[in-house]
Amino acid sequence: MTTLADRPNTALVVVDVQNGVVSGAHERDLVVANINTLVGRARAADVPVVWVQHSDEGMTVGSEDWQLVPELSPADGEPRVRKTWGDSFEDTDLEVVLAQRGVGRLVVTGAQTDACIRSTLHGALVRGYDATLVGDGHTTEDLREWGFPVSPEQSIAYTNMYWSWASAPGRQGTVTPTAEVDFSAG
Repeated sequence: MTTLADRPNTALVVVDVQNGVVSGAHERDLVVANINTLVGRARAADVPVVWVQHSDEGMTVGSEDWQLVPELSPADGEPRVRKTWGDSFEDTDLEVVLAQRGVGRLVVTGAQTDACIRSTLHGALVRGYDATLVGDGHTTEDLREWGFPVSPEQSIAYTNMYWSWASAPGRQGTVTPTAEVDFSAG
């Protein structure tokens, strides 16, 4: 249970599912379809959907690479958080967005598994949130040519395994497949 007082609500957080991030990602179409399913289910359950977009010198705000993939469309009024660090909380208004909505539990999806997803999950846990990683709702590209020691499949599997054991006093990390995400669970 979250350690954040008076924050009983859940939010779906969609991290960096942008053209320039997922164009070469492992099982891109399947992961994007799973995220789209979750977005629809969250909206139907009146659960906030928060869209996070990364920018840097190689992916500038407003560029085609910076845009969300065409399969995903934020609804009017759904918050969009711009970030420049791996952790979606770092130097952004994500905490304010979540606090305004009474959110203490996050359901996290997106890219890249071995960078912004891991950073955001850890950022959530240390800030007092419960954080559920959607096991088939995150992806990464093959980074072995730059020295990364494992394949995208291995990175995803490893992240799913270790996050299922993540915990801190009064808060919990969990991993759940798309089909089993329960937006009513607090």
